[in-house]
Amino acid sequence: MPTEYQELARAAQSLFGARLSDGQLQAFSLYAHELQDWNLRVNLTAVTDPLEITVKHFLDSLSCLLALKPRAGDKLIDVGSGAGFPGIPLKIACPQIRLNLVESIGKKAEFCRHIVQLLGLEGVQVIQARAEQLGRDPEYRGRHDWAVARAVARLPVLLEYLLPLLRVGGVAIAQKGESGPSEAIQAQTALGILGGELQRVVPVELPGASETRYLIVVNKINETPAKYPRRPGIAAKRPIKG
Repeated sequence: MPTEYQELARAAQSLFGARLSDGQLQAFSLYAHELQDWNLRVNLTAVTDPLEITVKHFLDSLSCLLALKPRAGDKLIDVGSGAGFPGIPLKIACPQIRLNLVESIGKKAEFCRHIVQLLGLEGVQVIQARAEQLGRDPEYRGRHDWAVARAVARLPVLLEYLLPLLRVGGVAIAQKGESGPSEAIQAQTALGILGGELQRVVPVELPGASETRYLIVVNKINETPAKYPRRPGIAAKRPIKG
């Protein structure tokens, strides 16, 4: 096993309490190889160095485990998944979850389907769609226990994507950079309107990373009003403000 995956195993356990088996580490290794190979033809990520992939994609995705405590059969939706982050690493680490990956760009959705098939991941659906469309679809609205997103939109906008997809009692986890705490403050009005309540802001330290990252953890305490999410593009143009 390459050195970077020994480090992945050590860091995942020490930082996030995740024990990764040899089979899971092999899955991560294959995932990284395919990411590098596809990236030669399709623009999936700017991060291509093997060590950087393990830290900036895999460990960063697994940091959600500081707040994510899934039970067997829990449904998790990853909005704006891109090349599968954080959803696929979380599925590798927590095979008991059922996973919906939402990605609007065809080539990225195609890559996610390829990885799911290649790794033999069961209970995973890749959906090429906008989050606003799914949030109004009875098949997906209010059907998830967990909703996650990384680098998708500022928090007041992102909450309009995530909260309609959660059942009451579900939890949204937004992965953020240094702006995370200030975004949490700015999102208070949106939280109240959309049925959410800030649970906590969790700092995340990654090996070799200069900036602190944050998990913004939100409980869904009330049903989201039927008018949300608004039509695609509206939340980004006219975010809910106080």
